[in-house]
Amino acid sequence: MDNPRLDYLRDKVKKLPFQPGIYIMKDKKGQIIYIGKAKALKNRVSSYFRSVDKHTPKVYRMVENVWDFEYIVTSSEFEALVLECSFIKQHSPKYNILLKDDKGYHYIRIGGGEYGKITASHQPLKDGARYLGPYLSGYVVKQTVDEVNKVFLLPTCNRNFPQEIGKQRPCLNYHIKQCMAPCSGKISPEEYAEALEEAVSFLKGSSTQIQKVLTEKMIQASENLQFEKAARYRDRIRAIQGLQENQKVVSIRYEEEDVIALVQSSIKCCAVVLQFRDYRLVDKEYFMLDEMGEFSEEALFSADEQKKNQAAEKVLQEMRTQFVLRYYDMKGSVPKSVVLDGQPSCQQELEEYLSKKAGRSVQLLIPQKGDQMKLLSMAKENASQQIAEQTRRTSREISALDELARLLGLQKVPNYIEAYDISNIGSETIVAGMVVFEGGRPLKGAYRKFSVRSVQGKPDDYASMREVIIRRLERYSQHKEEGVGFGHLPDLILLDGGRGHVAAVKPIVQQMGFSIPVFGMAKDDRHRTRTIATEDGELSVSSFRSAFDLLTSIQDEVHRFSITYSRQKHASRAMDSVLRSVEGIGEKRAKNLFLRFRTLKAMEAATLEQLEETPGMTHLTACNLYRYLHEKTNEACGEETEN
Repeated sequence: MDNPRLDYLRDKVKKLPFQPGIYIMKDKKGQIIYIGKAKALKNRVSSYFRSVDKHTPKVYRMVENVWDFEYIVTSSEFEALVLECSFIKQHSPKYNILLKDDKGYHYIRIGGGEYGKITASHQPLKDGARYLGPYLSGYVVKQTVDEVNKVFLLPTCNRNFPQEIGKQRPCLNYHIKQCMAPCSGKISPEEYAEALEEAVSFLKGSSTQIQKVLTEKMIQASENLQFEKAARYRDRIRAIQGLQENQKVVSIRYEEEDVIALVQSSIKCCAVVLQFRDYRLVDKEYFMLDEMGEFSEEALFSADEQKKNQAAEKVLQEMRTQFVLRYYDMKGSVPKSVVLDGQPSCQQELEEYLSKKAGRSVQLLIPQKGDQMKLLSMAKENASQQIAEQTRRTSREISALDELARLLGLQKVPNYIEAYDISNIGSETIVAGMVVFEGGRPLKGAYRKFSVRSVQGKPDDYASMREVIIRRLERYSQHKEEGVGFGHLPDLILLDGGRGHVAAVKPIVQQMGFSIPVFGMAKDDRHRTRTIATEDGELSVSSFRSAFDLLTSIQDEVHRFSITYSRQKHASRAMDSVLRSVEGIGEKRAKNLFLRFRTLKAMEAATLEQLEETPGMTHLTACNLYRYLHEKTNEACGEETEN
């Protein structure tokens, strides 16, 4: 690292106390670039200046710019939390999680004219339309506009009325009863205006009041024997009632609560907040975050998987705490309960801080099952979708990789995964296949095949796997300047096998100086991924549905790839044995024939000229092969074979 002050900073750390407090990192100009809190200042601050090359990119950049630091000792971790929050708000350091409420205002637009439409708008214009608002949430505006158009059967198409009435057939929305189809010419301006005003009243008032008005109109129309009109009112009432039921989504325990979930990809982290008020979803917000966490030196080089898992979880806990603090500092108001997708770094202190800010009790909930978990799943899906839009990946792929990182306790989401499988047909054909998944998708251009050389006689999966991994990592040293193929180190290595495979391979990886996580994939009786194997035991994947599907895909693909190569190799050996019994065909000619025709059947179907065109073949050798394959009169060669 190009920081001439590292030795000075390491010496200064030695003088820090083992007490709670905050630390303030400054750059060469004396500007504050990062503020953090610590339960024990010496332990926390020293972690920044040890093993700096192992830090995440953002932490590395921050440490690279640290010229000096200050600290303030507090009497408790809670005081450190409050002080950290206050300082971050005051100084806005560039490497802290900083959130901006820059959504602006949103409006609902009611178009003018005989057939005005209801749409969402970012700002009111002087265009003769009516505007309702402003609203802070664009999500709420869009959701409300969609709902009211469906309930009152108002058009959402791009057709202009009355100019285009009768010129085209009604669209699909009419046939699925989501539009009254003024384009058909059967809806008068008066009927349309009535529906539009009812919709505006619904937007301005409560649904209970509009239901009462519609019920009165339905009864009056029925008494006047206007049964078709009465039916339309009845359908609107039912639509409003159905809308109220659908808005519940899933039942929630509290009148008001926020549901917060964080999802990570290899390059992005997204936090989503679902806001529930009056037992219904009223808003959704998302924030793209930069990660700010690191492993301790002990965790990085420990062979203990439990320590690594604990270190990875600690990073997530810190990120969760920082986001909650920044979010409610920005918002000002705090609901009665906040549902989180995991433990924050200091739950008791955070709960106390939020309660003090709200002036009443605030609960932090971390559900493990039930309806609250369904809400968290919905929040995670939304976060995954936001990352997918920015990384051109599907939300399913993002969720799977995020779950896999959590399951394995990895420091970062494994974007580049290599999987290996050994396949053998007898003792003579032992091969291995390596498949690569990048961003949750197969990267077939990076697939590689290996012929195992060191294992002779009885097959030995462990020895075969060791040989393959050694050869792969040695190739990295030769190709690392290229940065692709063997020159690209994986974020994760998966072996098709159990604890024994991991125990055989993991020490080799560490001895060669690589800190790549290694796990096994064990199958059940149905050949599906059952568990993830470690040196010490197994991890169940049953509760990680997206990760389970991804692991199954990887294991199926690496098995398919290796068994296909094994069969090709076996077929090649069998063909080689057959071909080399023909006079004039040796190892090289046999190999060229196999590469061109692949099977004996294809070779039998070939003409003498096609056999002769194979590299290395002569006319005489081609004739010998043709006679051997056909065992009948060979007019092309001008001779007759013996029966």
